[in-house]
Amino acid sequence: MSQIRVVIVDDDPLVRSALSHFVSRDPEITVVAEAESGLEGIEVVGREHPDVVMMDVQMPEMNGIEATAVISERWPEVKILAVTTLDGSDTVLPMLSAGASGYLLKDSSAASILEGVREVYSGASSLSPRIASLLIKHVRDTEPVGGDDSLEALTDREQEVLQRLAQGMSNAEIARTLIVSEGTVKAHLGRIMSKWHVRDRVQILVTAAHAGLVDFR
Repeated sequence: MSQIRVVIVDDDPLVRSALSHFVSRDPEITVVAEAESGLEGIEVVGREHPDVVMMDVQMPEMNGIEATAVISERWPEVKILAVTTLDGSDTVLPMLSAGASGYLLKDSSAASILEGVREVYSGASSLSPRIASLLIKHVRDTEPVGGDDSLEALTDREQEVLQRLAQGMSNAEIARTLIVSEGTVKAHLGRIMSKWHVRDRVQILVTAAHAGLVDFR
Protein backbone atom coordinates (compact mmCIF):
# COMPACT_ATOMS: atom_id res chain seq x y z
CA MET A 1 0.00 0.00 0.00
CA SER A 2 1.63 3.27 -1.09
CA GLN A 3 1.69 6.05 1.46
CA ILE A 4 0.68 9.63 0.66
CA ARG A 5 3.43 11.73 2.26
CA VAL A 6 2.11 15.06 3.54
CA VAL A 7 3.69 18.27 4.83
CA ILE A 8 1.50 20.72 6.80
CA VAL A 9 2.38 24.43 6.59
CA ASP A 10 0.47 26.70 9.01
CA ASP A 11 1.59 29.32 11.52
CA ASP A 12 -0.96 28.21 14.14
CA PRO A 13 0.41 25.25 16.15
CA LEU A 14 -3.09 24.19 17.20
CA VAL A 15 -4.22 24.02 13.57
CA ARG A 16 -1.12 22.05 12.61
CA SER A 17 -1.73 19.63 15.45
CA ALA A 18 -5.40 19.19 14.59
CA LEU A 19 -4.76 18.68 10.87
CA SER A 20 -1.93 16.25 11.59
CA HIS A 21 -4.08 14.29 14.05
CA PHE A 22 -7.02 13.53 11.81
CA VAL A 23 -5.05 13.27 8.56
CA SER A 24 -2.73 10.71 10.17
CA ARG A 25 -5.71 8.58 11.20
CA ASP A 26 -5.95 7.52 7.56
CA PRO A 27 -3.67 4.47 7.17
CA GLU A 28 -2.64 5.58 3.68
CA ILE A 29 -1.55 9.09 4.71
CA THR A 30 1.61 9.97 6.65
CA VAL A 31 2.49 13.47 7.89
CA VAL A 32 6.25 13.62 7.39
CA ALA A 33 6.85 17.18 8.59
CA GLU A 34 5.29 20.49 9.63
CA ALA A 35 6.31 24.11 9.06
CA GLU A 36 5.11 27.40 10.53
CA SER A 37 5.81 29.77 7.64
CA GLY A 38 5.98 29.77 3.87
CA LEU A 39 9.75 30.13 3.98
CA GLU A 40 10.16 27.18 6.31
CA GLY A 41 7.67 25.26 4.19
CA ILE A 42 9.90 25.62 1.13
CA GLU A 43 12.89 24.34 3.11
CA VAL A 44 10.89 21.36 4.42
CA VAL A 45 9.58 20.45 0.96
CA GLY A 46 13.13 20.58 -0.42
CA ARG A 47 14.25 18.20 2.30
CA GLU A 48 11.29 15.81 2.50
CA HIS A 49 9.95 15.83 -1.10
CA PRO A 50 6.35 15.10 -0.01
CA ASP A 51 3.49 14.14 -2.29
CA VAL A 52 1.09 16.79 -0.95
CA VAL A 53 1.51 20.07 0.92
CA MET A 54 -1.41 21.36 2.99
CA MET A 55 -0.78 25.11 2.81
CA ASP A 56 -2.24 27.99 4.81
CA VAL A 57 -2.42 31.38 3.06
CA GLN A 58 -1.81 34.04 5.71
CA MET A 59 1.55 33.44 7.43
CA PRO A 60 4.61 35.42 8.58
CA GLU A 61 7.92 35.69 6.69
CA MET A 62 6.39 34.41 3.44
CA ASN A 63 2.70 33.83 2.79
CA GLY A 64 1.17 30.72 1.29
CA ILE A 65 0.70 32.24 -2.16
CA GLU A 66 4.38 33.11 -2.49
CA ALA A 67 5.46 29.75 -1.08
CA THR A 68 3.11 27.90 -3.43
CA ALA A 69 4.58 29.69 -6.45
CA VAL A 70 8.13 28.74 -5.42
CA ILE A 71 7.27 25.11 -4.68
CA SER A 72 5.29 24.72 -7.93
CA GLU A 73 8.22 26.02 -9.94
CA ARG A 74 10.96 24.04 -8.18
CA TRP A 75 9.06 20.80 -7.56
CA PRO A 76 6.11 20.64 -10.01
CA GLU A 77 5.41 17.03 -9.00
CA VAL A 78 4.44 18.17 -5.48
CA LYS A 79 0.70 18.84 -5.16
CA ILE A 80 -0.51 21.75 -3.03
CA LEU A 81 -3.85 21.88 -1.23
CA ALA A 82 -4.76 25.26 0.27
CA VAL A 83 -6.43 24.86 3.67
CA THR A 84 -7.35 28.28 5.00
CA THR A 85 -10.00 30.48 6.61
CA LEU A 86 -9.80 32.98 3.74
CA ASP A 87 -12.37 32.67 0.97
CA GLY A 88 -12.14 36.09 -0.68
CA SER A 89 -11.33 36.55 -4.35
CA ASP A 90 -8.10 38.32 -3.38
CA THR A 91 -6.75 35.02 -2.06
CA VAL A 92 -8.54 32.31 -4.05
CA LEU A 93 -7.40 33.34 -7.54
CA PRO A 94 -3.78 34.16 -6.61
CA MET A 95 -3.44 30.88 -4.70
CA LEU A 96 -4.81 28.79 -7.57
CA SER A 97 -2.85 30.77 -10.16
CA ALA A 98 0.32 30.17 -8.12
CA GLY A 99 -0.14 26.44 -8.59
CA ALA A 100 -2.43 25.09 -5.87
CA SER A 101 -4.44 22.06 -7.02
CA GLY A 102 -7.21 22.57 -4.49
CA TYR A 103 -8.69 25.13 -2.12
CA LEU A 104 -10.58 24.13 1.03
CA LEU A 105 -11.72 26.09 4.06
CA LYS A 106 -10.63 25.13 7.56
CA ASP A 107 -14.24 24.70 8.60
CA SER A 108 -14.58 21.86 6.09
CA SER A 109 -15.29 18.45 7.60
CA ALA A 110 -12.43 16.11 8.35
CA ALA A 111 -13.77 13.78 5.66
CA SER A 112 -13.75 16.62 3.08
CA ILE A 113 -10.16 17.55 3.86
CA LEU A 114 -9.04 13.92 3.70
CA GLU A 115 -10.79 13.60 0.35
CA GLY A 116 -9.08 16.80 -0.78
CA VAL A 117 -5.67 15.32 0.01
CA ARG A 118 -6.53 12.17 -1.92
CA GLU A 119 -7.90 14.11 -4.90
CA VAL A 120 -4.89 16.37 -5.39
CA TYR A 121 -2.55 13.40 -4.88
CA SER A 122 -4.33 11.50 -7.65
CA GLY A 123 -3.93 14.41 -10.05
CA ALA A 124 -7.49 15.66 -9.78
CA SER A 125 -8.44 18.79 -7.88
CA SER A 126 -10.42 19.73 -4.81
CA LEU A 127 -12.51 22.76 -5.62
CA SER A 128 -16.04 23.39 -4.42
CA PRO A 129 -18.64 24.82 -6.83
CA ARG A 130 -18.63 28.07 -4.79
CA ILE A 131 -14.86 28.47 -5.13
CA ALA A 132 -15.01 27.61 -8.85
CA SER A 133 -17.68 30.26 -9.40
CA LEU A 134 -15.76 32.80 -7.32
CA LEU A 135 -12.63 32.16 -9.36
CA ILE A 136 -14.37 32.70 -12.70
CA LYS A 137 -16.29 35.76 -11.49
CA HIS A 138 -13.11 37.34 -10.13
CA VAL A 139 -11.28 36.88 -13.42
CA ARG A 140 -14.15 38.34 -15.42
CA ASP A 141 -14.53 41.30 -13.06
CA THR A 142 -10.89 42.25 -12.63
CA GLU A 143 -8.79 40.87 -15.46
CA PRO A 144 -8.63 41.86 -19.13
CA VAL A 145 -10.39 38.83 -20.55
CA GLY A 146 -10.15 37.93 -24.19
CA GLY A 147 -9.27 35.23 -26.66
CA ASP A 148 -5.80 33.78 -26.40
CA ASP A 149 -4.46 32.91 -29.82
CA SER A 150 -1.71 30.80 -28.23
CA LEU A 151 -4.21 28.30 -26.80
CA GLU A 152 -4.84 25.26 -28.96
CA ALA A 153 -8.52 24.92 -29.86
CA LEU A 154 -10.65 22.35 -28.04
CA THR A 155 -12.99 19.85 -29.64
CA ASP A 156 -16.74 20.18 -29.02
CA ARG A 157 -16.62 17.39 -26.44
CA GLU A 158 -13.64 18.94 -24.67
CA GLN A 159 -15.54 22.23 -24.52
CA GLU A 160 -18.50 20.42 -22.94
CA VAL A 161 -16.19 18.93 -20.32
CA LEU A 162 -14.65 22.37 -19.69
CA GLN A 163 -18.05 24.02 -19.11
CA ARG A 164 -19.00 21.37 -16.54
CA LEU A 165 -15.63 21.72 -14.87
CA ALA A 166 -16.41 25.44 -14.52
CA GLN A 167 -19.56 24.49 -12.62
CA GLY A 168 -17.42 22.76 -9.98
CA MET A 169 -18.38 19.23 -11.06
CA SER A 170 -16.22 16.24 -10.16
CA ASN A 171 -15.08 13.79 -12.84
CA ALA A 172 -17.87 11.42 -11.80
CA GLU A 173 -20.49 14.16 -12.05
CA ILE A 174 -19.25 15.23 -15.48
CA ALA A 175 -19.39 11.60 -16.62
CA ARG A 176 -23.00 11.27 -15.48
CA THR A 177 -24.17 14.47 -17.21
CA LEU A 178 -22.44 13.58 -20.48
CA ILE A 179 -23.43 9.90 -20.23
CA VAL A 180 -19.85 8.66 -20.66
CA SER A 181 -17.43 6.77 -18.44
CA GLU A 182 -15.30 8.52 -15.84
CA GLY A 183 -12.26 7.24 -17.72
CA THR A 184 -13.44 9.06 -20.84
CA VAL A 185 -13.75 12.31 -18.85
CA LYS A 186 -10.22 11.86 -17.50
CA ALA A 187 -8.98 11.30 -21.05
CA HIS A 188 -10.63 14.51 -22.26
CA LEU A 189 -9.17 16.46 -19.34
CA GLY A 190 -5.76 14.95 -20.06
CA ARG A 191 -5.93 16.15 -23.66
CA ILE A 192 -6.91 19.66 -22.55
CA MET A 193 -3.96 19.71 -20.13
CA SER A 194 -1.65 18.59 -22.91
CA LYS A 195 -2.98 21.16 -25.38
CA TRP A 196 -2.72 24.04 -22.92
CA HIS A 197 0.44 22.87 -21.14
CA VAL A 198 -1.13 22.89 -17.68
CA ARG A 199 -0.90 20.27 -14.97
CA ASP A 200 -4.35 19.84 -13.42
CA ARG A 201 -8.06 20.67 -13.46
CA VAL A 202 -7.63 23.89 -11.50
CA GLN A 203 -5.05 25.22 -13.94
CA ILE A 204 -7.40 24.36 -16.82
CA LEU A 205 -10.05 26.50 -15.15
CA VAL A 206 -7.66 29.39 -14.43
CA THR A 207 -6.45 29.37 -18.05
CA ALA A 208 -9.98 29.18 -19.46
CA ALA A 209 -11.18 31.99 -17.20
CA HIS A 210 -8.35 34.28 -18.26
CA ALA A 211 -9.09 33.50 -21.92
CA GLY A 212 -12.81 34.21 -21.51
CA LEU A 213 -13.80 30.64 -22.41
CA VAL A 214 -16.02 30.02 -19.36
CA ASP A 215 -18.85 32.06 -17.90
CA PHE A 216 -19.90 32.79 -14.35
CA ARG A 217 -23.46 31.74 -13.63
